[in-house]
Amino acid sequence: MTNHGLTGTTVLVSGASIAGPALAFWLARHGAAVTVVEKASELRTGGQAVDFKGAVHRAVLDHMGLYEEIERRATGGHDQTVIDADGRAITTIPGDFTGGDVEIRRGDLAAVLYEHTAETCEYVFGDTVTSLTETADGVHVTFREAAPRTFDLVVGADGIHSAVRRLAFGPEADFVRHLGYHYALADVGDLGLADGAVMYNEPGRMCAVGGPKAPAFFVFATDADDRAARLDAARDDALAQQRMLAEAYRGAGWRVGEVVDRLPGSTGFYLDSISQVRIDRWSSGRIVLLGDSARGNTLGGFGTGLAVVGAYVLAGELAAAGGDHRVAFAEYEAVMRRYAKVAKKGNAGPFLAPRTRAGGWLRNAIFRFRPMLALMLRMTDDYATDVDLRDYPRPSGVS
Repeated sequence: MTNHGLTGTTVLVSGASIAGPALAFWLARHGAAVTVVEKASELRTGGQAVDFKGAVHRAVLDHMGLYEEIERRATGGHDQTVIDADGRAITTIPGDFTGGDVEIRRGDLAAVLYEHTAETCEYVFGDTVTSLTETADGVHVTFREAAPRTFDLVVGADGIHSAVRRLAFGPEADFVRHLGYHYALADVGDLGLADGAVMYNEPGRMCAVGGPKAPAFFVFATDADDRAARLDAARDDALAQQRMLAEAYRGAGWRVGEVVDRLPGSTGFYLDSISQVRIDRWSSGRIVLLGDSARGNTLGGFGTGLAVVGAYVLAGELAAAGGDHRVAFAEYEAVMRRYAKVAKKGNAGPFLAPRTRAGGWLRNAIFRFRPMLALMLRMTDDYATDVDLRDYPRPSGVS
């Protein structure tokens, strides 16, 4: 029987990356009227590869009817060669370690979700929330550009620098903990690498290039000086960020200088901190957080799966509760807090860019010692499936 448990419920979702459109997909099918507001002027294309792993992720994507489409746009898992300054191979990171069961570029995944929600949801690009005032029967919202509106519910799916979290819970500094590293991505073009995807390390910094559709990827330590603060202050100034990234990699070996020199003409440039969100609760009245706005971005390989599963759970709990946000938000948080516990422990910075040569040697040794690698793969499988999903009321148009 068709379920429209949220018919007539108006929901504002802030953020059009992954978590926001995934939630919009389910809310619209449960009958809600959904508006998605996104600060950027358009969908962000490109970006790093993200992956889905295990039966839980597969089940949610199957329910959405999207798994086969994601497979068609997949990058295809690929091995990555760790090299020294002369370009000689040190070890190989297997594709099944980094790529999960299916791997897709973040921008391509965002496009899939947008294409499946654009006709049923309202999207507003180039705007952002500026104030949230909860009333007895809704949330009055003002925007930087659009006229004020009132919604029944507001969801912050706007990432680690969430405007919704700042407005509803408090300043970013109260909740976001920098984990000592920044990362950057840029499409710098073909370097003509015979070995395909490669990773080069020096203490506290890493540069990876090559591989199918892969951008250049940098991870570097930023807690030893004021660089972290300066990078964060330049959040909306890509040229300033590129200059500071070049400064961070000055004198690096191999062909890193050549990669850095291509940054000014690159596309898809993005830089941010590896950080964790520590917040006691994910909801306040009619306002709730989803994805990185609630947990942070630790580059541990679980963020995308957590976002998509979290969207399924949040929408499902709202539908099961007939739109009663007090019941639904409590149940959503009870389920997802436990599942998302890996985000509390994660920080890919030390793994990707060890601060010492000894740390780099140890990291590389893991990939040469197959029993240890197999153990790590089993652990990631366990994390990905460590949740019991409810069988929520099935909305129309979903298998």
